[in-house]
Parts: sequence; C-alpha cells; structure tokens
Amino acid sequence: MNVRRLIPSTALAGAVALGIVALSACAGTSDAADGGNEGKLDVVASFYPMQYLAEQIGGGHVAVNTLTKPGVEPHDLELKPKQIGELGEADVILYLKGIQPAVDEAIAQAGVKNTVDAATLTTLEAHGTAVGGHEGESAEEHAAHAGEEHAEEEAGHDHGSEAGADPHIWLDPVKYAEVAKGVGSALEKADPAHAADYKKNTDTLVKKLGDLNTDFANGLKNTGTKTFITTHSAFGYLAERYGLDQEGISGIDPESEPSPARIKELQDKAKKEKVTTVFFETLASDKTARTLASDTGLKTDVLDPLEGITDASKGDDYIEVMRSNLTALQKALGAK
Repeated sequence: MNVRRLIPSTALAGAVALGIVALSACAGTSDAADGGNEGKLDVVASFYPMQYLAEQIGGGHVAVNTLTKPGVEPHDLELKPKQIGELGEADVILYLKGIQPAVDEAIAQAGVKNTVDAATLTTLEAHGTAVGGHEGESAEEHAAHAGEEHAEEEAGHDHGSEAGADPHIWLDPVKYAEVAKGVGSALEKADPAHAADYKKNTDTLVKKLGDLNTDFANGLKNTGTKTFITTHSAFGYLAERYGLDQEGISGIDPESEPSPARIKELQDKAKKEKVTTVFFETLASDKTARTLASDTGLKTDVLDPLEGITDASKGDDYIEVMRSNLTALQKALGAK
C-alpha cells in the first residue's frame, strides 16, 4: 500500500467535522438532490465490490452512494470533505478494511452505527507473490513455501485488515457469498421493515455466486498448466479455490516495482510451467506486463480484479466480468 496517499489523522478529523457539520445543517437535502431517494436506506459503499452487494441485496429499498467512482484506482482514492461528510450522514456504510487507507480512517472518524467491514464477514488469509496450490504440497507445506520464497518481497506491505492479510476476498465467489450473507443481515438489522426482501435478495445473490463457483470449478478442473502471471497478486483466493498457481509481477501492492530477480524468476517459471499468457488489468499500468510478455514470447490478456466497472470492462457487472475472467483463464491455461 502506498503510504504516501494516507491522509494525516489531524487533517482528516478536521475534514470529517466540517463535512458532517455542513451536511447536518441541511439533513435530507441529499435525498432531494438525488430525486426520489427519500425514505430509502442511505448506503455508502467504499468501492465497486461493496456497491454491487448493496445494490443486489438492497434493491429498491436502498440509495447507494459509492466513494470510488468508475475509472478511479481504489487504492489511490483521496476523499474530499463532501465525501467524508456523506459518511456521517449514511444509514449504513459498507467497506473492506485494508484496501483504501483514506477510507478506513474516515470511517473510523464518522461514527456511523451500522458500519460493516466485509473483512470481518469471512476469513482472511496471507497470500504471497506466488499463491495457489503447488503440486504435491499440503496446505501447510505450501504456506511455508510461499512465506519463505517471498518474504522479502512482501516486507513492508500492509494491504489487509491484519498485517500481511490479503483483502481481495471478492474474487473468490465462495468468500464473496459469505460476505453477501453478512451484508444482508446488516441491512435487515438497519431496516427491519424490509427484512424479508433483503433476505430474499441475499438468497438470490448467493445462488448466483454458487452457480459461478460451480462454473469456475468445472471450467478449470482440467488444464494444460496451473500457472498464470498477473500484474499484481489480486487473485490469491481465486487461485487457492481452484487449485491454481498465481504469479504476481508486483506482489499484492499494485504500485510496487518488481526486482530484476523477480522478473528473471518469472521468465524461468514461464518456461518451466508452460505459461502462455501474462495478464494485466484495466485500472493499472500494463507496461511491465507487456514488457515481460514481449521478452518471454508470451501473449497478453485482461484478468480483471473487479475493483471498478468502466467502459473498458468486459461486462456490465460482477457476474459478467467474472465469467469473462473464467473464459480468459480457460484460454490461457489450456482448459480441456
């Protein structure tokens, strides 16, 4: 995580106070401005994966405001006083601690009763630069292997709710479903009058995620290789879920620069593991990925970490983009 983007606590506290005072003076005007949102549950989502859950589960009973607008890299988000003030006016806040330090600190200052940290709704794990199942290893052996092999590259990264924890839980449909259930319960508690609808919508979404998980499991069961290379290690949970080996160029932090030794390691691994493709993403630079692919004679393709939906996304929502990711992985891994 780029610590240079952290907002000093004193400055943030002042911004929170100003924002909350400004909005408190005209409470309810945000509903009028949005047109037709009066009477709905005001939900603030930190970035797209939380927005999607709020919209799918909340349906017509919620008005969702997302702090991270389309095209903005979530890790780089810097909050404006107005956004911080909106946090204090929210009925429910949905966020994922560890992805956006500026958001984490603003939420801590906002003091909203119904604040939901998605990281507490499932189990987080530590994923190194290389994650996923190494053939013949037990889970314990793999964890030891990953920790030893990449301890140096992970040093200094605090990108999860706990030191070393990987926050990219939404890229595993099973873990995302666990989060969805927790979000559903939170909305039921915040708005008991519509609890039945939230429960129904949660069940519908969990069913969709279950079907998605089945498609991934079946689609990636028989492949020519289990190894794929990505711009940064966002796909640790996905790789672990489906028995794959993710090799990240830049580790979990998308802004870190790979060492020459890491590039050489990836080149060697690509040849040994019969890797065909280097994946890049829509919201981060693809320069290093394309250079590595060119130097190693590999193809390039998009594997979307779904941190935001833009016109460049291969789908209009989470399910569609995840299915595009599955198709890309099947092609790259030589699925049979």
